[in-house]
Amino acid sequence: MAMTKQNFKNDNIIMRTIEELVPKDHLVRKMENCMDFKFIEDEVKDLYSDYGRPSIPPVVLFKMLILNKTFGINSMRRTCEEIEVNLAYRWFLGLSIDDKVPNYSTWSQNYIRRYKDSEIFQTLFDKVLDQAIDYGFVDVSSVFGDSTHQKANANKNKHKDIEIAITKKEYADELLNEINKDRVSHGKKEIKEVANNEIMFDENTGEVIENIDTKHIKQSLTDPESGCFHKGEKEKCFAYSHHIFTDKNGFVIAKTTIPGNIHDSESFSGVYNVLNQKFKDQINNICLDAAYATPAICKMIIENGHTPLMPYKRPMTKKGFFKKYDYAYDEYYDCYICPNNEVLSYSATDKKGYKQYKSNPNKCKTCPLREQCTQSKNMQKVITRHVWEEYKEQMNENRYTQNWKDNYPLRKETVERTFGDCKEQMGLRFTRVRGLQKNSHNSTIIFTCHNLKKMALWSWKYKKSTNSNTAIITNIVKNIVDNLKISKLKVISLFRHTTLSTI
Repeated sequence: MAMTKQNFKNDNIIMRTIEELVPKDHLVRKMENCMDFKFIEDEVKDLYSDYGRPSIPPVVLFKMLILNKTFGINSMRRTCEEIEVNLAYRWFLGLSIDDKVPNYSTWSQNYIRRYKDSEIFQTLFDKVLDQAIDYGFVDVSSVFGDSTHQKANANKNKHKDIEIAITKKEYADELLNEINKDRVSHGKKEIKEVANNEIMFDENTGEVIENIDTKHIKQSLTDPESGCFHKGEKEKCFAYSHHIFTDKNGFVIAKTTIPGNIHDSESFSGVYNVLNQKFKDQINNICLDAAYATPAICKMIIENGHTPLMPYKRPMTKKGFFKKYDYAYDEYYDCYICPNNEVLSYSATDKKGYKQYKSNPNKCKTCPLREQCTQSKNMQKVITRHVWEEYKEQMNENRYTQNWKDNYPLRKETVERTFGDCKEQMGLRFTRVRGLQKNSHNSTIIFTCHNLKKMALWSWKYKKSTNSNTAIITNIVKNIVDNLKISKLKVISLFRHTTLSTI
């Protein structure tokens, strides 16, 4: 067969509308079909003046941002270039072929002057989520939480060492009361609360005279609000962490953004409070990874009426030594029993909330199991137990239930897959903006687009399925009318009281 050369003709005149040229199953049609974006105008109305020249409609600006994130373009300059030649994008924005595409700087200037300090990003997230709930796509009977880091727009080699005050934890006051209550019950003195977490300086010399509850951190010179992230074999860098909860179907239902140097267990309460504001009474199970298996978090979840589902974490004990579970706790006498049936008695409760139980050194000297128990010079074994340890033990018991087996494995299909999709397709792997507020808004839009895309695909599939079922019923009615020669209205009245499944 001879090779045929193709002659391109670029001078054709196409007499068709944009409506006809955009494919019927294009993603932009699905997004437009499932969501009415006109609410944006009402939400930002107060940010615009009643006088002056007409502005670019805010719906167009936010739809440009949705295109930017949904299709993973990232650069607003490039997004405008794509809109210029992409008819589907023009159709989504409501622009004709002759309309001028807004300049790429229009969005950034509107953000600086109008949207930066507004609640429009959170409102957009909530509206999309509420629409998904109305469709019946969201199931919060079990929710799945985790966090991921996003590399900041900062040079990891440009930083300075600073000393900062350690932020007081949300449950600090409650824990202090529990500690003092426990100490008093054992005849110990109460621990006094530190007045503040700030560093005190001498007014004359300027030297530090008190350095309580402080730590040294690396602060980026490029983006000071980011945090130095380093975990396992991952690259050490400045980053932001995004903490989210998803439902069983992978919809993001709550999120927060924090600097990357804050541990997951410390940031949990923030996103958990956001989750409870809307879904507290609807949630049965909270599924988290092992990083959240702390007594404080377990207590928080259980007291809110939720069931914590977390995996088993192996004790961090040297090889060849007894594990902590080899020592039996006697709740009635408040003591531990070692593998040699000797008692470890209560000693004290420290300011972190851990009760210390110590063995008798005289008995440990002659113990045949001492080499497997302790190598301390004073021949004494010490075991610690948190004042809220019973909540963690209750959480551990959930691992043996059918509820855990049915729900916890879904983490990899929900929250983990959400992070993977957002990183690969929507630019969550690294950020181009600087500052905590901008990155919080940026991540909110990413998770909004994730929910919007999922909702658009599902609603389109549901609509197509519904149309298919309607066609089936229509054909059944037609066959009955043709074969039985009875009134069409009579057949329709019969189908009015039945369903497709009955047929």
